[in-house]
Amino acid sequence: MPLIIFSGFPTSGKSTRAAQLHAYLTERIAAEAESAQKGSSDTDPHNSTKPKKPPYRLHLISDATLSIPRTVYDLSALPAHARSANAPEKDARASIYGAVKRVLSDRDIVILDGLNYIKGWRYQLHCEAKAASTPSVVVQIGCTTERAREVNEARLRRRDTKRRKGTTKTEEQDQGAGKVETPPAQSDTPQEQKEQENEGLEGDDEEPYEPENWDNLVFRYEEPNPMTRWDSPLFTLVWDDDAEQARRTFDGIWDAIAGQGRKTVKPNQATAQRNRETSSDYLYVLDRETQDVVRRILERQEEGGGEVGGSVKVSSGGDSEAELTVELPGKRVGLPQLQRLRRAFVGLNRGGIGLEGVGDFSVSRMREAFVGYLNDSFEKEE
Repeated sequence: MPLIIFSGFPTSGKSTRAAQLHAYLTERIAAEAESAQKGSSDTDPHNSTKPKKPPYRLHLISDATLSIPRTVYDLSALPAHARSANAPEKDARASIYGAVKRVLSDRDIVILDGLNYIKGWRYQLHCEAKAASTPSVVVQIGCTTERAREVNEARLRRRDTKRRKGTTKTEEQDQGAGKVETPPAQSDTPQEQKEQENEGLEGDDEEPYEPENWDNLVFRYEEPNPMTRWDSPLFTLVWDDDAEQARRTFDGIWDAIAGQGRKTVKPNQATAQRNRETSSDYLYVLDRETQDVVRRILERQEEGGGEVGGSVKVSSGGDSEAELTVELPGKRVGLPQLQRLRRAFVGLNRGGIGLEGVGDFSVSRMREAFVGYLNDSFEKEE
């Protein structure tokens, strides 16, 4: 089922919107299951007591669910010569990629919450979804850098406050080491709670980014482009969107992944697995069948007594009695030219690659493809 990729500036509200979308899809999937159960009971009253499986499974994957710390994106901790490689971040992306690939299927909706700021990374995820014959969409969280910076700075202040409190508690415990009981944890003062509420951080447990790391991630952010296939369809939610506007956007996402607007996704033919000749002598069979076609063309020209042009009937091979036709050019075709074309064809299809049709590359398919290749080559010479 589809892959939903969130993208945006750090601390721009991606996790909040991802949680809202998760709640919306949970409700929508339950409604679809209930509707299917009702329709089944109407047509067959005996099935009314049987519970209906939900049509889709829902997964939320993020750095938090995979326990990936935000320090993996921090280049300041690395030496200058190692910053371009940034092995910790690549390892983190590998973990995310593996988690997505494990659950991505025709019955699973995967919400990927994260920075996803590199267009090459979004392209890789798009290709993985396409290989699974399922669509992918991108949800961009629109937020100004000033607003996102304010959220990160507020989280930094909250973290520093907690650290100071922790240090104070440790000192008090050291001074009263003879006491058995430890002092109770101090809660935030009413003034601090009011500040967090005004900053939109009430109940926010997300860790902040270090200022230099935050600036670097904003600088490296590659905004999604709806003109590219891996960033399309693109949905946008801005910071100030209310619940009604967010639900309209979620309705559009549902339509794109499971409704009338869902498009049929076919994997790339170049990467699709092809069935080969059942025997292990694939190259031997390919060489033998193309040699037989070349031999039949030479025999036909000898039988024609020097006549040029015309057509040559060639058996399609296998159990079929059908025949293939090679259209010869308006000149005599010699053995060197035929062997050159044959070697080129064998080189192209040594691994079953280069065929226009994807399917069983058996004896009949070999002959059909080679005859088509010869006809195209002869046509270009005329």
